Amino acid sequence: MQPAERSRQLERDALRDLVREPDKGQTKFDLVLASFQRLLRRGAISNMSKMLSKMHPADIAKVIEHLSSPKEKRTVFELVRGESIRGQVLSEMDAADVPQVLADIPPADVAMLLRDLGKDDVAYLLGLLPEDQAKEILHLMRTEDSSEVEEILKYPKDTAGGIMTTEFFSLPEDTTAQDAIRRLQHATDAEMVFYIYVTDKNDRLVGVLSLRQLLTVPPGTPLKNIMTRDVISVSVDTDQEEVARLVARYNLLAVPVVEKDHTLVGIITVDDVVDVIREEATEDMLKMAGAAEGGDALLRSSSVEAARSRLPWLFTNLVGSLVSGWILWFFRYTIQEVVAIVSFIPVIAAMGGNVGLQSSTLIIRGLATGSIESSDLWKVFFREIRIGLILSVACAVLLTGTTWIWHGHWSLGAVVGVSLIIAFLVSTSMATVMPILLKRLGVDPAVAAGPFVTTANDISGITIYLTLATALLDYLK
Repeated sequence: MQPAERSRQLERDALRDLVREPDKGQTKFDLVLASFQRLLRRGAISNMSKMLSKMHPADIAKVIEHLSSPKEKRTVFELVRGESIRGQVLSEMDAADVPQVLADIPPADVAMLLRDLGKDDVAYLLGLLPEDQAKEILHLMRTEDSSEVEEILKYPKDTAGGIMTTEFFSLPEDTTAQDAIRRLQHATDAEMVFYIYVTDKNDRLVGVLSLRQLLTVPPGTPLKNIMTRDVISVSVDTDQEEVARLVARYNLLAVPVVEKDHTLVGIITVDDVVDVIREEATEDMLKMAGAAEGGDALLRSSSVEAARSRLPWLFTNLVGSLVSGWILWFFRYTIQEVVAIVSFIPVIAAMGGNVGLQSSTLIIRGLATGSIESSDLWKVFFREIRIGLILSVACAVLLTGTTWIWHGHWSLGAVVGVSLIIAFLVSTSMATVMPILLKRLGVDPAVAAGPFVTTANDISGITIYLTLATALLDYLK
């Protein structure tokens, strides 16, 4: 086959991957990624370039994320046509990939790529680069752009100030509806004009109105006569998780950000809030699982780094297991007297740990979404106790019957059943109270779940079971 024919065949294969239906067990993305990997191996640059021209920036960023080497990532990124599109790809890219693809690009070229992005996106990307490189790029940007980006960069990344955009639309309170509409038609730099924010002569936020309100009043009506004065806003140092809760609770498309004196400095739009929710949910899940190296590190961190981040959690389990072993040794004479007791130690430990993990997961989710507050402690506590009692009685009846069938011993069955009920109640109590108390103390409740809660409940379950068995040993012989 001639080179030209081979190139055309590769192009047809690549473009067919974009539109063909995936096989069972595959996704559309699997096909596209496999096509890029094949083209990279063959050095088919022109074919990849044509394929990239038909893809959305977010899809291109996802392909780059899953390529194996920094060289491959840079190759694909550099094939994207147009500075504006490449900038969009950057804004969609995984945090770990941004420094890699920009490593060999001159700062002046990077500044051109960032030119059409929102100031919040620019601040986010510069925050991922080495400090010297970020400062040089800022210096090469337009003065008004760099000053706005620097304003965002001075706030911590996980606060409202760190994720806000300074490209918002606001008007003085004496502006008429007619003048507001005329200015709105020329507001090409605003991020997303969902609402019109109204300020006083000192740029303090005093009200807000929707576009619908603006279009349904007489042209000469001042904004201060139609605006809503009770504005839901956040301060620059508000945690991003609290911002997400407010947006979800009040169904907002954007929320204004103010300084302590109520000066309007930016807005946070719903698309940024979605990113926050995903980031916070991922972080909580990793903490609850005891794998806190971060979602971005899943495929990128070295084995040593990942092991080091997980070791403290596994060490908690190790210590808990040793304590459980010591408890078994302490009650060795009870076990020697009635060996059948051993049959149900794993059951008591596992069931208590699992029911506690269920309760703590639900409580942590409620705290994260705002549906549970610290003041709800006793209400939630007694609800979980009732649920634990219902579950424990159902499981205890089943386990008591199993004990009688297996060992033909009603007394042992009663001990197992009662132990399970007590273990369930202790487990749900501990798992319910701990996250709420940690939140009151300013500690992330997610750390209370996973290995810690499970291990604590394993120990308490075994202790309850063997203590009760020892107390009633005469009835079990």
